[in-house]
Amino acid sequence: MSERRVGTVSRGIRCPIIRQGDDLAQIVTDSVLEAAKYEGFEIRDRDVISVTESIVARAQGNYCTVHDIATDVRSKLGGGTIGVIFPILSRNRFAICLKGIAGGAKKIVLMLSYPSDEVGNELVSLDKIDDAGINPYSDVLTLEKYRELFGFGKHEFTGVDYIEYYSDIIKETGCDVEIIFANQAKAILDYTKNVINCDIHTRARTKRILKEAGAEKVYGLDDIMNAPINDSGCNEKYGLLGSNKATEGQVKLFPRECKQLVLDIQENILERTGKHVEVMVYGDGAFKDPKGKIWELADPVVSPAFTDGLIGTPNELKLKYLADNDFADLSGDALKEAISASIRKKDADLVGKMASEGTTPRQLTDLIGSLCDLTSGSGDKGTPVVLVQGYFDNYTN
Repeated sequence: MSERRVGTVSRGIRCPIIRQGDDLAQIVTDSVLEAAKYEGFEIRDRDVISVTESIVARAQGNYCTVHDIATDVRSKLGGGTIGVIFPILSRNRFAICLKGIAGGAKKIVLMLSYPSDEVGNELVSLDKIDDAGINPYSDVLTLEKYRELFGFGKHEFTGVDYIEYYSDIIKETGCDVEIIFANQAKAILDYTKNVINCDIHTRARTKRILKEAGAEKVYGLDDIMNAPINDSGCNEKYGLLGSNKATEGQVKLFPRECKQLVLDIQENILERTGKHVEVMVYGDGAFKDPKGKIWELADPVVSPAFTDGLIGTPNELKLKYLADNDFADLSGDALKEAISASIRKKDADLVGKMASEGTTPRQLTDLIGSLCDLTSGSGDKGTPVVLVQGYFDNYTN
């Protein structure tokens, strides 16, 4: 048998435009197998088929309207003054949600974290914070004080002044608005005891801090639209987290329970090819842009559903460590065979072992989901399914 010269391969798979009610498991299966036929590759055991959350939610018809959000907010927080704290700065992710929240209140006290939001979108640079003598960990700024110190600034990539943009959205609903800047959750309680905390990955801690500090009603975005309103969609686990703008008056929610979908695709491939593949649904990857400082992960998780073979973390040896240390006196075929032998007999759990130092101790679904997000892109590639081959191979395969 000739030696393989290629390791991991990631392929974007073209699919039809998905609509509500489509048989997504069948469409994904057909699309992958047709691509294999036309491009001349074979499906192998432990290939990974990844499906973007967007088409899963679309097939489920998992949408809600601004009015639905307003109804839910009003019923849960009373319709008076509501503190809305720590939202990310995003036209796609949060603006329509904010329109709905404002529709369920008389006044919004909008508390923005600074100098940037949770995922790294910058309002003002740290250098300017330092120059102004401001301590962002303790200082609470009014809008007037913020403008006096830092003026008006537009986002580097979108060209939007999010302070003005969010203020206008709230006012356009007929709701009053007051904007403050703070990084301590309990600062909002000087303005109102009813709060929606909009942070994603720190939401549990924020809720705990607010409740311990005397807040009366505390809801996260995960608690809004976590049940249907007037036959709308919903997400029982994540609510509005992971939602995206669909139209000016509607959001597409993160997909609801979709474990059965990944199992169905896995079974379809097994029936048609005899190969046992892994399948996952993925959203945002988990990586940070070194220039813009933006951390991509605005979804609550990278993968809301996956087959059991994707549970866990990689268990890999660091080849350069072996080459530079254990086998520093070897080269050529002797080095290759020594490293191959080490891989074949490696421990089932390499945690804490020096030979695995520098490998990536992240969940398989986070790693593969990040690869797939970069492969499929976020625009017009038209490849909402990604086939990853060779991910579980190593130097000996």
